Amino acid sequence: MFGAISRRLVTGGALLLAAFLAADAAEIDDDLPDLADQIAQMASEVALELQQICPPASPSDQAAFDRCRRSLFGDSALRRSLAPRLLWGRRNQDAGAELKNTNLTQFAPDVIAGLYLSLFMYSGEYSTEYVERERLYLIRLRAGFRNLLPPGQFPYPFWHDEAKWGVYQAANSVLLWVNPKTAKIVIGQFTERGSDSPVVSTQPIWPKFDGNWMWMDKEGRIQPRVTLFDGLFRQDNPYLPKLDFTYRTLALRMRDAQCDKCHAPNNPLPMRRLVLMHTPAHAAGEIARLMTAVREDRMPRDDNGIEQPLEPALKRALLESGGAFEELVKAAKDWEASHRD
Repeated sequence: MFGAISRRLVTGGALLLAAFLAADAAEIDDDLPDLADQIAQMASEVALELQQICPPASPSDQAAFDRCRRSLFGDSALRRSLAPRLLWGRRNQDAGAELKNTNLTQFAPDVIAGLYLSLFMYSGEYSTEYVERERLYLIRLRAGFRNLLPPGQFPYPFWHDEAKWGVYQAANSVLLWVNPKTAKIVIGQFTERGSDSPVVSTQPIWPKFDGNWMWMDKEGRIQPRVTLFDGLFRQDNPYLPKLDFTYRTLALRMRDAQCDKCHAPNNPLPMRRLVLMHTPAHAAGEIARLMTAVREDRMPRDDNGIEQPLEPALKRALLESGGAFEELVKAAKDWEASHRD
C-alpha cells in the first residue's frame, strides 16, 4: 500500500541504464556518491507538487487538465528533476522483464511533462525504493488517467493499440526511475499493477482508430491540438507563425525521406527505443537528434535495422529544412526564457 509519506531508500552504488544512456553514463563518475537523501527530498517535493497542480478530478475535466498542463510546461519541481533526455512507456507486461528489454519512447523534458505526465491525476501518495536489478531508484506515485478528454487532448490516438489504451485507462500508478548519481528522472512509466485503485474511478471507452495520427476536426482545426506548440510557447511568442510554416516544410521533407516509416507511434520496425517526429511538439523536442543522425548518415534504416545514407538531394533538403526549424525552436525557447514572469 502507498503511505502518505512512505520512504524505503537503500543506499548503494549504481550505474545508469546502459541500453538508453550509454553516452550519458560515460560522463558519470562511478565514484560519485549515491544521492539517496537528495532523491528522498525530490520525491517528496514532486509528489506534493503533482497533488497540488494535478489533483484528482473528473477524467473529463478539461479545465483541470489545462491547469495541470500549463503548470508542468512551466518551471516546476518535476521539470527541474527531469534528465535532458527521458524514456516513457507502459510497464512491461512481463513482470520479470528488465527495463533494457522494455520498449520505450524517448522524449524531451517539456514534451514528457506537458503532453504525457499531465494526462494523469495524482493523490500525493508515493513511495521510494532502490531497485538493485536496475541500479536505479524508483518513485511510485498513486495516479489516475484522464481517459474521457476529447481526442485532440492526447498526443496521438493511444487507442490505436487496444492493449496499450487499456493499460492507460486502468492505470493506478506512475513510476519514475531516478539515476542515483545525478538525482535526475531518466525513465517514466505507467501501470495498472500498483497496489491501490486509481485515484478516481472512470468508465472505460474504446474509440476506433482510423489510421490517422493527425486529423482535421469539424471546425477545420488540426488535431491533436496539444501537439501544435500549444503550451510549449506563449501565444504572443513572435516565432510561433514562422515555427508553424517551417515545421510544415520539414514534415514534407521527412515524408520524402520516409522518416515516417520508423518514427511513428505504432513503432513499425519495431525499435526498443522509439523517437517520434510526427507532430510539431514531438519534432521540436527531437530536432537536434534528427539533425545529428542525418549529418552522420545514421538514418534511415532498412528493414533489418541497418543504417542507409539518404540520397544527396534528399539529405540536403532535410538538412536545410531541419536546420531552419531547429534554429527557430531555439529562438522561440530563448524568447520564452527571457520573458518569464
